[in-house]
Formats: sequence, structure tokens, C-alpha cells
Amino acid sequence: MSLEELKKEFLKIGEKPYRGLQLYNYMHKNMNSDVLNINSFSKELRDKLNRDYYISDLKILERFDSKLDGTKKYLFLLEDNNIIEGVAMKYKYGYSACISTQVGCRMGCSFCASTKEGIIRNITPGEMLSEIYNIQRNLGIRLSNIVLMGSGEPLDNYLNVMKMLRILNDKNGQNFSFRNVTISTCGIVHKIYQLADEEIPVTLSVSLHFPFNELRSKIMPINNKYHIEEIIKACKYYVNRTNRRVTFEYTLIEGLNDGRECLDELKRILNGLLCHVNIIPLNPIKEFKYKKPEMDAVKIFVKELNKNGIPATVRRQMGADIDAACGQLRRSYMNEKGLL
Repeated sequence: MSLEELKKEFLKIGEKPYRGLQLYNYMHKNMNSDVLNINSFSKELRDKLNRDYYISDLKILERFDSKLDGTKKYLFLLEDNNIIEGVAMKYKYGYSACISTQVGCRMGCSFCASTKEGIIRNITPGEMLSEIYNIQRNLGIRLSNIVLMGSGEPLDNYLNVMKMLRILNDKNGQNFSFRNVTISTCGIVHKIYQLADEEIPVTLSVSLHFPFNELRSKIMPINNKYHIEEIIKACKYYVNRTNRRVTFEYTLIEGLNDGRECLDELKRILNGLLCHVNIIPLNPIKEFKYKKPEMDAVKIFVKELNKNGIPATVRRQMGADIDAACGQLRRSYMNEKGLL
């Protein structure tokens, strides 16, 4: 519930609205979930809340720590026994967390492990917040950045994502800046326009990966509905509306999208757009037959983009020894337990 919804709920049960603010602080500022421990409430009120309501709080099923770079990968158990995952990555500026927005994904991108069983359900605002709070409590830190780039397509769970972000940003809770949030999408164009009109300064990250429609449509089914030209047009609208730079994720795949023709077309479609290209050497999965390119080829690709005025960097690979790419650890765990 938002703060206003919580205040109205307390009025409905014969309590003062300020009790709603107290509970909101308890849950979102202090990241607590057991109403029986709210000492400022009477025992009668605590018992009533415990009986008639619940605070969704997922559980950390397992945590895997990378020996390479300190990345922490979490498997979270939801109350319906579904499993999702999150990642905490340590940088010089602090910790960044990547969280999931859906159990599974309906987008069907060939190279992504998250989508292999399709969509199971959307994750609620409370569950998304619980991913964040559990990571912060577990590590004893405050996150510097939050990326909605784990399992699921955030813009396919639009209303829940927006509600979660507004609660996260609320000064009575975490007071987390929108500017430190990145929302990833594979290109749901009408939702990009909607997000631009929200007037919240989050960073938009578009999983582009291919510069030609025919090739992109084969690997990313969303492209059959929204072509690259429509996505770029929506991104230009987003930049003009928010004055925020758009990030394009480009997974470099040997022999598929790493050639000169793809490079030249990528330069053409991004020319003049306020953007940054995040080059990601492929993280192979067994269901996708292509390979990761040699690092020298990756560096040449990046250098060519930069030379043509398109800022590009290679995304640092984190947690390679713990299946840290989205969807990989969940699938490994569920296969091991015979759940797939």
C-alpha cells in the first residue's frame, strides 16, 4: 500500500491516520515486517493487524558469493514457493542491486535463461521492495543504485513497478532517488512513451542487441510487434521529455551481430541520439548455440563506436563463477532440485 492507502485503511478500522504513517515508517524506513514488534501500537492493535493483514516478505533461500569480485547472488523464496533471484554488485561508489520484476518472462528472447519456462506471474510492489530490503539487511548496507534488469520484463509489469518505485522514493521510507534507478526493457514501445510521461528521472535501458529488424525478430520476438525504428523514435521522445541519456544494451555474439555490417548499421541508427551503448560479451546458455566473441573483437567494436561519437563501454562481467547472469542461477538450482 502507498502511504495514503495505508492511512485510509487505518481510518476504516477506527484508528487515527497517523498510525498509518507509523506503520509505513516501520516497514519502509526501518525495513521491518513483523507487526507484533511495533511497540508504539497497543497489543490489541498489533494482534488485529497480525490477524487481518500481512506484510509480504520473501525469504533468502540461498546466497552465493563470488570469489572473483565479491558479487552476491540471491535466490529468494516467495510465499507461493516460486523462486526468483537478485544480485548485489560492489563497485567503488558502493553497492548496486539487480532485482527481478516477474517470475519468468513472456518475451522469449533466445539467448536469455529467464524466459525458458515462460511467464509464471508478476511480482508485487511489496515483493520487489522486499528483494531490496533483504539485500540491504543481509549485507548491512544502503544500496547506491537499483537496476530492474533481473528476471522478467519490467514494462510488462508496469503498474506494479511504478507503485514500487514511488514507495521506494517516498521521503517517509527509503527516500531513494529516481536518478539512481535503471529500468530495462526489450522494447515495449507504448510503455516507453508512458514511462516518459511519468516525469520521473529514471534511466531507461533498452535491450537492443541487433541493429537489423530481420535478425532481431528471429532472436527477440518483441521485434515482430515493435520494429527498431519505432523503438528509436520512442527513445528520442524519452530523451526529449526527461533530458536523460538512454542506455542501449548490446550483447555481442560471435558470428551473429559482431560484424562490420551490424556495426555500421548500429552507428547509423544511433547517430545524434543522447545515448550510451553497453557492450555485453555473450553469457552462453546451452539452449543457444552461439558463442562469446574474443575480447580483442569486443574492444575493436567498442573503439569503432566511440570513434564515431557514440559513447560505448564493455560491461564488466560480475559473478562469472556463480551463474550471475539473469535467470541462470534459478534454472541451475531448479534443475538440481528436479523442479524443471
